[in-house]
Amino acid sequence: MRNIDGKSLENAYRLFESNNIEKMEIGSAKGLKQIHEYLFAGLYDFAGEVRTKNIAKGGFRFATALYLNEILVKIEQMPENNFEEIIAKYVEMNIAHPFMEGNGRTMRIWLDMLLKTKLKKMVNWQFVDKTLYLQAMERSPINDLELRTLLGNNLTDEINNREVIFKGIEQSYYYEGYTKEDDDE
Repeated sequence: MRNIDGKSLENAYRLFESNNIEKMEIGSAKGLKQIHEYLFAGLYDFAGEVRTKNIAKGGFRFATALYLNEILVKIEQMPENNFEEIIAKYVEMNIAHPFMEGNGRTMRIWLDMLLKTKLKKMVNWQFVDKTLYLQAMERSPINDLELRTLLGNNLTDEINNREVIFKGIEQSYYYEGYTKEDDDE
């Protein structure tokens, strides 16, 4: 598993270094699939493909695979005119959890690109505490105020700052239990 994380982390860096991120569709399910495929191509045979099996995490069942494509269309149609609407869309996409693996890492990049495009902001993930973030995400289907507050307090307008972007990617992988030291083992 760690080898997959290391390779996908390299792919995430390359996505931004190569400016391929600029070619991805913003705020859509297609764009999310494009990011997922870029991160996990050659690592998972389902890279960029919507899952066909039901999944759960910690007792929470994500959207039923049978209706996932219809759900993604509805999420895509959600408004994204301000921070609150964008976070609501992010929460719904997380509930959908369209991929078998790699949802969190993919969706955080997707969220940042949406924020960058619509608000000229992005989350400075390096300052978002892992425990607080994961707890806020867990509670977000019921109420997203905690998540909005946590992410809103860590917005930056340094949307083209390479260090902010790369440290954010590293933090995103840390949320999933991966550290760069794992590569050295």
